[in-house]
Amino acid sequence: MLGLGENFAPPAASDLIKEGTEASFMADVIEASREVPVIVDFWATWCGPCKQLGPNLEAAVTAAKGKVKLVKIDVDRNQAIAAQMRVQSIPTVYAFWQGQPVDGFQGALPASQIKAFIDKLTGLAGDGGLADAIAAAEEMLAEGAAADAAETFAAILGEDPENAPAYAGLARAHIAAGDLDQAEAFLNGAPAALARTKEIEAARAQLELARQAANAGPEAELRAAVEADPANHQARFDLAVALNASGKVDEAVDQLLELFRRDREWNDGAAKAQLTTIFDALKPQDPVALKGRRRLSSMIFA
Repeated sequence: MLGLGENFAPPAASDLIKEGTEASFMADVIEASREVPVIVDFWATWCGPCKQLGPNLEAAVTAAKGKVKLVKIDVDRNQAIAAQMRVQSIPTVYAFWQGQPVDGFQGALPASQIKAFIDKLTGLAGDGGLADAIAAAEEMLAEGAAADAAETFAAILGEDPENAPAYAGLARAHIAAGDLDQAEAFLNGAPAALARTKEIEAARAQLELARQAANAGPEAELRAAVEADPANHQARFDLAVALNASGKVDEAVDQLLELFRRDREWNDGAAKAQLTTIFDALKPQDPVALKGRRRLSSMIFA
């Protein structure tokens, strides 16, 4: 294991969990979130699900040992701030980091999902050096050092077995090394708390594209077939697969959007499904994904 953690005395529970008010919201939430993520639990004494969520949320925050804080807001006593945050049902939970809301959920979640929620927040702020280690592993992967990246991701999981970025990173390292079956088995064995995280979903999408790439047809021949017959939908779809396999993701998206424009229902909506897979495999802020999603949406709602 990497010696990534640091020994420290956990803060007192009173420092981690507070009863908030409209008057203290700026200090307890906005300003405090400059240092660590702050979770805000909007609740009420008469709310049954709140009584279920509250103790689990408090236990998870306490277990995080100062990596996050919790502020509980009674909506009956603080109606203005609840209205400002557009709280329409309770319990509603928001997470703040650097003065801004970054995540949230409604309703009572099981303990495993609460832990996953908190783990994602601690990743934003850096988690005892784990965030830096993940960044280093991602850099290794980007430079083609899949084996080194895999070793680092595995070491991170030794420190935190339910770290979604590290778990997905190790799967992607297997994909980069060409070990597709191993990557699939690893993803299928993901802990329940991680199975539906965006990182795991992105890794699954990358695995699907990698399997397609292994069977991609010759790009030049497929391009010629499309130019000879623009209505050859299968050739256009196969060309998009070949383009994506060779790293020409933007061109692949263009071909799939053109296919969707021509016949959105072709092959049970294959063009849209393939576009979604490509977008999911990319980072959320990737320009190709952002532009492609906008263009697809404009076509859908045209």
